[in-house]
Amino acid sequence: MIFNNDKYFSPQQILILVFSFSVLAFIAVLVRNLGRKTPLSKYSYTKKDFFMSRAEHECNDAIIEAVGQNYYVFAQVHLPTIVSHKTQGQNWQGAFSHINRKSVDFVLCDKNYISPKLVIELDDKSHQEEDRKIRDEELERILSEAGIPILRLENHGSFTSMAIQKQIQGIVAPDRS
Repeated sequence: MIFNNDKYFSPQQILILVFSFSVLAFIAVLVRNLGRKTPLSKYSYTKKDFFMSRAEHECNDAIIEAVGQNYYVFAQVHLPTIVSHKTQGQNWQGAFSHINRKSVDFVLCDKNYISPKLVIELDDKSHQEEDRKIRDEELERILSEAGIPILRLENHGSFTSMAIQKQIQGIVAPDRS
C-alpha cells in the first residue's frame, strides 16, 4: 500500500492509476507521431523515359533479328534470375548478397524451357575503368562456374545482326527439340 496524507490507496486504486497513466502515455505517443511520415514514404520515384540506352536498344534489335527465331532475348536481367546461390556448404545469404545487385545486359533463353543459354554484355568505354574490370572478371567467374557462356560485344556505335549471329553460333547451337 502507498502512504499519502495519512491515507492508504487500495490495490484497485493503484491499478486504475497505472492503467490511466499508461493510456495517457500511449495517446501522447500517437498524437506526437500523427504528423510524421512513415519510413516507406521517405523516397520518391519517377518513370524513366527509356528502358535501355540507345546503344542497348540497337544491340537488342540486332540480337533479336539474329537469333529471335531460336531464342527469347531478355534485357537487363538481374543475376539471381539466372544463377542459383543455393550451393550446398556455403552461406546462402552471403552468396545471394554477392550477386544481388548485379545484372547482365542480355540473356538468350531457349524457347522450350526458357533456360538461359548465353549472356551477352555490351561493353562501352566504362569497361576500361579498373573497378569495372574487376566487376567484369567476377561476373565471368560466376557465369563460368554456373555453366553459362558469355559473349562480350564492343559498342562501336552500330550493330549488324549477321555479325552477332556468327558470334553467337560460335558459342551455342540452337535447340531443335
